Amino acid sequence: MNHLVIAPIVLPAIVAPFIIMVLRFHLDLQRIFSVASSVLVLCLTLALAAQAADGTVQVYELGDWPAPFGIVLVLDRLSAMMIVLTSVLALAVVLYAIGTGWDSRGANFHALFQFQIMGILGAFMTGDAFNLFVFFEVLLIASYGLMIHAGGAKRFQAGVQYVVYNLLGSTLFLFALGTIYAVTGTLNMADLAVRVAEMSGEETALLRVGAVMLLLVFAIKAAVLPLHFWLPASYSHAPLPVAALFAIMTKVGAYSILRVYTLIFGPDVAISEGLVGDWLLPAALLTLAVGAVGVLGSREIGRLVAFGAITSMGTLLVAIALFTPAATGAALYYIVHSTLATALMFLIADQVMERQGGAVAAMRLMPQSGLLSVMFFVAAIALAGMPPLSGFIGKLLVMDAARDHDLVWWIWAVILVGSLVTIIGLARAGTLIFWKSHGLPDNDSDADTEADGDDLLDGAAIAAPAATPVLPLVVCFGLMTALVLLTIFAGPMTRYADATAAQLFTPTAYIETVLGGGSK
Repeated sequence: MNHLVIAPIVLPAIVAPFIIMVLRFHLDLQRIFSVASSVLVLCLTLALAAQAADGTVQVYELGDWPAPFGIVLVLDRLSAMMIVLTSVLALAVVLYAIGTGWDSRGANFHALFQFQIMGILGAFMTGDAFNLFVFFEVLLIASYGLMIHAGGAKRFQAGVQYVVYNLLGSTLFLFALGTIYAVTGTLNMADLAVRVAEMSGEETALLRVGAVMLLLVFAIKAAVLPLHFWLPASYSHAPLPVAALFAIMTKVGAYSILRVYTLIFGPDVAISEGLVGDWLLPAALLTLAVGAVGVLGSREIGRLVAFGAITSMGTLLVAIALFTPAATGAALYYIVHSTLATALMFLIADQVMERQGGAVAAMRLMPQSGLLSVMFFVAAIALAGMPPLSGFIGKLLVMDAARDHDLVWWIWAVILVGSLVTIIGLARAGTLIFWKSHGLPDNDSDADTEADGDDLLDGAAIAAPAATPVLPLVVCFGLMTALVLLTIFAGPMTRYADATAAQLFTPTAYIETVLGGGSK
């Protein structure tokens, strides 16, 4: 077996308790180990992606127990792409948190951060449905702590709401797994694919119930309407660097839909025929529309970006719901774009909030307002899917994949109008924050007048920093550069995405490799 497959999961699992037990009172050492771990995880995931690029499927059998009796990790093109995306975002977020000092505003940030990365990577690589639930719980438990990092009444309230919604999702997940296991006698995904395909119509009624419950669970994780209500408050009141990391968490739900409904309940399986498209497509279109309206109506910058994330998820899930190889290829390209663009916008929103507060209004002259306005402009174009950045290419790919669908005109209309409404909302916010000058203090006004414009967050006045750290801006420019590179290299990326989609819709190699315990 190739032990490199499990290394990205084991490394943060070792570093996290080491930070808690040994480095608990040494913040500088915590930062060193956390960054070192993130860099090593990035290197490991890049090496694994290089191994999977030719279509090879690798299996790692934990405890040397073969599938379907033991737990397995599986590396293919899709999981490789997702773990690289996660590790890139993790490194950016941890550097940003250190540069802004967010990690020093509460306890155990770096330990929770490492556990979070472990859970996300494990969810992307597991080949067992119950182990997917386990990794869901690992990343969610860590996210609970990160949500309320630095305290505050609003943050705690949003964290409670986040916990309640996700606990309901976890409970439904267990019910779904129990139902499926009762019918099939297995939870290994490859073994499930074989057994479900062999079942007769009389045996599939209860199994279809389990498939529907799984879809609801993944819809909660992906913030699909009407199960999206937890996301705006949770993400907008969380520390915004944490919300930037959470940009990949909603993709865990989208990934799970892709994995389960191409491998287990695929397009050739009668039990799930029409399940994804008939249910998910209308919900995705409504999610996109509601997210765009939310962007237009937001009065707080954190909430504005949270609704932007919902809009992106709507577009992504439209592509997934079309359930064709071409649409899945478009979805995979758009996953990369939307994760980077959403994370970038959250980090820029944090820069704005650190300088003038959370309201979408110009309350004081900000340090480096010109630089921030340019960064906000680029991030807004990316998030809304406007040319010339990769979001525009991704939306074109999605629309092109929908040409032969019966609802093509509805899909095109919602995507185009949603993009227009989103860019109007972002333009309005940018104008108010960076350009509108009313209410700004005169140069000769006294300190009391200047203090009148201070925004409040959780009851505390936010003052502009005396010295602006450079590292957070470097991280933001790094993510902007990644979006530019995704645009420039759209050709190779779309070819990789199309090859990944083809591998998903022909899962024979995946199934044979997992059940045979080898590599293909």
